[in-house]
Amino acid sequence: MTDLPTLSKNRLIKYRKETFHSIESLRIHTRLDAVNFVNERGFAFFWPIKGIDLPSLWVATAGERSVPDFHDDPGHITWRWKDELLNQRKLFYAKILRKKSTFISLELAPYFYALSPNYGDSDNDYIFQYKQGLMTIEARTIYETLLQNGSMHTLELREKSNLTSKENKYRFEQALVELQAEMKILPVGIAHAGRWKYAMIYDIVPRHFPELPERAREISEKDARLRLSSTYLISVGASQIENIMKLFNWRKEIVGQIVDLLVAQGLVTKAAIEEKQGKWFALNALLN
Repeated sequence: MTDLPTLSKNRLIKYRKETFHSIESLRIHTRLDAVNFVNERGFAFFWPIKGIDLPSLWVATAGERSVPDFHDDPGHITWRWKDELLNQRKLFYAKILRKKSTFISLELAPYFYALSPNYGDSDNDYIFQYKQGLMTIEARTIYETLLQNGSMHTLELREKSNLTSKENKYRFEQALVELQAEMKILPVGIAHAGRWKYAMIYDIVPRHFPELPERAREISEKDARLRLSSTYLISVGASQIENIMKLFNWRKEIVGQIVDLLVAQGLVTKAAIEEKQGKWFALNALLN
């Protein structure tokens, strides 16, 4: 059996410090820096997610440290940048990957959309999903409310959707996440409403980004998966099939096929990682 090439642990750590911008010299300091960082990486989490290796706006701003609870930490400037960017259409932001807060570049947003259960008919796609048992009644109600009435903040949306009762609070919040993960709705601003004078404003995706469905229509599922997985691997340097499955919620056989194509294209090679177990796929550029 041929020995696998080995990527040193320190080489991988150094590479990720560069792509994650956790090195102090690469940290971001402005809202424009934040936009450029997401465009450079293609997609990133807002905050780091335990158990998932992916760049995040927090680490690129504050370094590799935990997100503190107190709001006067300098790193929480990221919160203000995020809020200010919601209505500027410079990035796509919603709870997408792992249903966590995700920034996506406008270049890569169509590739995510091409894999979503949206087929270009925003007036009817959701009805088909609901009739197939693939959408909750709460999600249907919320989407329909936004579709018919335009954007609105969460308090108004909950009221107009008739989900204001205490027992409906959890179902309302879960439906918002479900609709975001399927790229049906997204936050588009902040309203000074409610007890804390802070409420997310939501709208349907095709109204906020009207060109997105058409751009996604030309992208096949295979091309979308190839683009997203290659972008991910370029960000992290090396990964395992299980990690790709977990991040994108793709089946094992699909990930296996995609990784085989990336190997054939010369992007990655099956490798061993120093002091790590299991089968890895590492960037050829890191093994040379």
